[in-house]
Amino acid sequence: MIIVLKPEVTDSQLKHLVSKIKSLGLKPMISKGIERTIIGVIGEEDILRSTPLDVFPGVEKVMSILAPYKLVSREFKHENSVVHIGKVKLGGKKIVMMAGPCSIESREMLISIARSVKRAGASVLRGGAFKPRTSPYSFQGLGEEGLKYLKEAGQKTGLPVITEIMDIRDIPLVEKYADILQIGARNMQNFNLLKEVGMSKKPVLLKRGISSTIVELLMSAEYILSNGNFNVILCERGIRTFEDQTRFTLDLSAVPVLKKLTHLPVVIDPSHAVGKWGYVPSMAKAAIASGCDGLIVEVHPKPEEAFSDGAQSLVPDNFEKMMRELKAVSKAVGRDI
Repeated sequence: MIIVLKPEVTDSQLKHLVSKIKSLGLKPMISKGIERTIIGVIGEEDILRSTPLDVFPGVEKVMSILAPYKLVSREFKHENSVVHIGKVKLGGKKIVMMAGPCSIESREMLISIARSVKRAGASVLRGGAFKPRTSPYSFQGLGEEGLKYLKEAGQKTGLPVITEIMDIRDIPLVEKYADILQIGARNMQNFNLLKEVGMSKKPVLLKRGISSTIVELLMSAEYILSNGNFNVILCERGIRTFEDQTRFTLDLSAVPVLKKLTHLPVVIDPSHAVGKWGYVPSMAKAAIASGCDGLIVEVHPKPEEAFSDGAQSLVPDNFEKMMRELKAVSKAVGRDI
């Protein structure tokens, strides 16, 4: 249920209404927009239907949310959400580029890549310290040592940093070093992890699982928002189909669908979707044309020597060339990058 408040609602009226909602055993989620303050009420439908919340002072109207996902829906919040990552704003006119290596391999390499992607126009540095791998014998990441390198590289370049978190036990550690917590495709339905990052104050980038529907992605995002964290970014990174010429199939139709269904910003990961670096620039251009709010791309100085996902990584020169090309596409659709 959504409670839309009048523009002139007072703080005391808001507090009185919130107190009443809590006394009923319901959970109020307040969202203050440009023109209106709204309250999303979560709880038993019978209680919601039998309580005349529309008679309270300051209430303009009460509406039911029909979608199974409540807080992430356009019904709850009509205007687009903007996630603030330091000075970076994701969800506005500017398309945010996140770039860096799949795995953090060494301090020197990471700082070098951070400097090169920033020169090319990236706004966020990405790098994996904990790597979920199909094989238990593959490189699993440097752990806290890698996180320290990531934070240092971010500080030296002024770039906020994003890294994947895989385990509830690692949340306090990763929060010390990262500006954005990434939930990978394999963990999209790790509901305990989603609940825990929902209690974090850090922005969360949530990747769509390779066999998950759009509604399942939104329901996973709902877990995070329902625990108090509204700074959620959705990420499409390819789904599994019968096609075998690319690593996965990049579902670019997900962008306009998500833009219609939810107020959350949408990021595209063309690197993981196609798995081959030569296709990444084309998919990045198409992603911008489809209306995405950001891109996350893998960059490595020597892909043939990369500890993971070298085949899909752009070398710095190709990344810089792609960024120049993306500026023209962005301008054509009324955006900046």
